[in-house]
Order: sequence, then structure tokens, then C-alpha cells
Amino acid sequence: MEILHALYRNVRTIAMPSGMVIGALLCRPIAALDAWSHHTITPALIFMMLFITFCRVEPRRMHLEPLHGWLLLFQVVVSLGVYFLLEPLNVILAQGAMICVLAPIAMAAVVIGGMLGGSITTMATYSLLCNMAIAVIAPAVLSVVGNGECSFFEIFRRIVPLLVGPFLAAQLLRAVLPKIAEWIGAHGQISFYMWLASLTIIIGRTMVFIMEYPDTDIYVEAAMAAVAGAICLLQFIVGRRLGRRYGDAVAGGQSLGQKNTVLAIWMAQSFMNPLSSIAPTAYIIWQNIVNSYQIYKHDRLKAEK
Repeated sequence: MEILHALYRNVRTIAMPSGMVIGALLCRPIAALDAWSHHTITPALIFMMLFITFCRVEPRRMHLEPLHGWLLLFQVVVSLGVYFLLEPLNVILAQGAMICVLAPIAMAAVVIGGMLGGSITTMATYSLLCNMAIAVIAPAVLSVVGNGECSFFEIFRRIVPLLVGPFLAAQLLRAVLPKIAEWIGAHGQISFYMWLASLTIIIGRTMVFIMEYPDTDIYVEAAMAAVAGAICLLQFIVGRRLGRRYGDAVAGGQSLGQKNTVLAIWMAQSFMNPLSSIAPTAYIIWQNIVNSYQIYKHDRLKAEK
């Protein structure tokens, strides 16, 4: 039994890096499959992943906390600060860095945070708050730093079905068939493998985009990858410190550090210079390296206990 448990821990530790490598190596067939499905595979996986996670959430326990306000304030203020700091150096670099901060919490953050022992309720509440707030704030921000073609409706309609839909479906199931909802919530580890599949598809799709984009600059690409890594570490560190002040370092770190990179890449490609999407693409790699390390460390400490 101990051997099986150790094997399971090791699989979880290497799963995300392996998914990224597979996505990069098989980017062509993965991108073709994604195009054949009209880009519906990842949204479907995200919907089901959140549905499973939200089956464990009780709405009456959800409430706004001071931590949520500080996290949202950080995202808005620092995203603009980073842009205006880097804009004199390179506009594309500034746009990529800005979107890595402004992007809302990843819908998978609740899943990963729950695996690490964080409060699912705290993260689920912030997920709803942050995504709705960014849907309102992003059009105003992107109208200043982007190409001026962003609208509230375009971003809002991307967020609502994937966020509110699974939440309402899960709560309906909790009300009508509570035993089934409880069973689904108890098997929440399935969500991790759904996230792994969506990660592999996202990496494959974005790798093809980068290879086929004509106006690439290796130095700007390298700078965006480095800046994305620095921003990723900064947000995880600041999030954990803020979370620790309110009794949940894991929830703070995941809420601020783990980004909805699918939405970030879409916003970058749609409303700014498309090359700026390399920054959130690199952020995918950085945040999953951090998550892999956190899962490894958490599982090792759990095994020692």
C-alpha cells in the first residue's frame, strides 16, 4: 500500500511538467484536434472540472473577506504599474507583463489549492468575485493599453458560461440529489487529470501559434518569458504572505499566482499586439513549475507525518 501511495505522489509531481512536454512535442496533432473540435475541448474540460470542485462548496459559507479586497487591488494597481514601467522599453513587453498580472484567477486554482490544503470556499468566492470584476475592469484597461477594440460583452461572455454555469449546476445537484453531489465532491481528484488534459491542449495550441507567427523577435520573446517568470514568483509570494495574514497562505498564493492563462492569451491576441501573448504562454510554464513543486513538497510533508 505504501508503494502505491508513493507512486501516486510521484505521478502527481511529474504530471504537469510531463503534460507541458507532451503538448510541445505533439503540438501539431493537438492543435489540429483542437481546431477540429472548434476549440470546445478545453472549455468542456474546464466546465466539468469546476462542476466537480463546486460540488464541495456550500453557498451559505461563501462570504467576502478582507483578503479578497487586497488581492483584487494588487491585480489592478500592479498591472497598470508594470505596464507604465516597461512601456518606455518595449510596448509589446509591457503589454505581455500587464496581462500576466491583470488576468483573473485560474478556474483550476480551486482544484490545485484544495489539493494543497487551502480553503476551497475562500478560493471559490474569490474566483467568482475576481472573474466578474476583471470582466468589468479589463475593457477599460485594454482600451488604454491595447488596440481599443475590447468590449465588455466580449470578455464577459467568455467568463460567465465557464464560471457561473458549473457553479449553478453543482448547487442544483446538491439541492436535488445531495448524495450524488457528495460522492462527486469526494472524488475531486478527477479534476486534476482534467486540468492536466486541458494544460496539454493549451500548450500544444500556443506552441503552434508562436511557430507560425511571422513577426517574431527572439530577444523580445526571451524578455517576455523572463518577465513572466519574475511576475509569477512575485504573485505567488505576495499572495501567500497576504493569505498568511488572514490564516490561509495556500488560498492567497493560488488566488493571486495561478492565472486564467486561457483567457489571458485570448485577450492578448484579440485586443493587443498578438506577440504579447507569449508572456501568458510562458506564464503557463512558470506557474505549473511552481504548482508541481508545491504538490511535491505538500505530499512529502504529508507522507512524513
